[in-house]
Amino acid sequence: MSTIATIFSSHGEPGGAARPRGPAPRCQLVVIEGPDMGRAVRLEDRVLRIGSGASNDLVLTDPRVSRAHLRIGPAERAGEYKVHDLGSRNGTLYAGSRITEAVVPVGASLKVGHSFLRIQPLPEPLEVAPSQARRFGELVAESLAMRELFAVLELAARSDVTVLLEGETGTGKELAARALHDASARRRGAFVAVDCGALPESLLESELFGHTRGAFTGASRSRRGAFTRAHGGTIFLDELDGVPPPVQARLLRVVEERKVRPVGADQEHDIDVRIVAASRASLPARVAEGAFRPDLFYRLSVIRVELPPLRARREDIPMIVAELLRLRGFSDIRSADIGGPNLERLVAHDWPGNVRELRNIIDRSVALSPGVARFDALRLRVGPGLGAAEEDSASIRTDLPYAEAKRRVLEAFERRYLTDVFARAGGNISEAARASGVDRKHLRTLLRRHGLIDP
Repeated sequence: MSTIATIFSSHGEPGGAARPRGPAPRCQLVVIEGPDMGRAVRLEDRVLRIGSGASNDLVLTDPRVSRAHLRIGPAERAGEYKVHDLGSRNGTLYAGSRITEAVVPVGASLKVGHSFLRIQPLPEPLEVAPSQARRFGELVAESLAMRELFAVLELAARSDVTVLLEGETGTGKELAARALHDASARRRGAFVAVDCGALPESLLESELFGHTRGAFTGASRSRRGAFTRAHGGTIFLDELDGVPPPVQARLLRVVEERKVRPVGADQEHDIDVRIVAASRASLPARVAEGAFRPDLFYRLSVIRVELPPLRARREDIPMIVAELLRLRGFSDIRSADIGGPNLERLVAHDWPGNVRELRNIIDRSVALSPGVARFDALRLRVGPGLGAAEEDSASIRTDLPYAEAKRRVLEAFERRYLTDVFARAGGNISEAARASGVDRKHLRTLLRRHGLIDP
């Protein structure tokens, strides 16, 4: 993985319009206001066309934008761009004046129809030397990709800078957030985690910001929100891509002002928190789709860190397995003890559920191997199910009455389907509910019925 962290410089945020110094930065043209807010196109070494027509490089849906509205390309001087209006009906405005042709710097804003476009630098990668440590909090790794990530997190822990953790489900985003907190000056404060994707809008507002007594039906007493509970410590906003737009607006104010107003309250109060957010979906893509506010994205992604999937760092499996087994009573086990056919099975697997799936497999193997003290002696099976008997359990029993035979087939299908979808979600019920299209509460009931989670 070549780029694991990204820092937005001041002119990369929405408010920046500074002229670049030194080498010209790579830039993009971003819609910062209008129907297509968040949509962007990278500015290359060629002329790009912008308009409402489908053949343009940046297509706008603003009804006041012409089919062929303007073109933009590199100027003679580095860090400048030549803008040419293509005879548009409503014109192209720069610095309040209608232009036919102009040379503009990085940071310049253009108005086309009801939309505003800004030329701003692309985020640049943060280059750091790999950490010499093989551990950061509960995260352990040998791979270069993870040790580069450890180095970034070690630096970030020294300040209160906001961090956005990205990566597939089960890659360890919450472990990384907890490690950041524990390595920071806020370690004596609270660490409060909120799964933003698991709560409906009304409950999410109450969970984040708190509420007063009588604020809504059922609010029989006041409740402190997560931001207030995390005062003096760290708040971890997981599944950030699941936050609905109305809550995004309130969240932006909290992030910018560090003030919280509980639902139903008239007064705001100050908070002192460090914010770490996480998303499994690409937030830039969500911004481009119009599903996530670009201003909130910029505020939360001062440092962006991507956790690589387990299949991209299989050399870490022995160290992770040894750590998991030590936590389960294998006190003398080392990474060098992890080998043989069991390790070959683990290395050959695709790991759709990443480290969370690996943890579940180790838990299952230890439970099915009582008294075993060696990794190579564990009854280890990778993937869903426990053996060949289960594979045949969906066969049709013609020696039974129709209703009973049908019930057994459906039950076997349900158990195998739930086992597989739950494993692919890495044991995350919210993720499994989204993947299967089953209501989260109903899915929990089904998982309990088949013994896949504890009652």
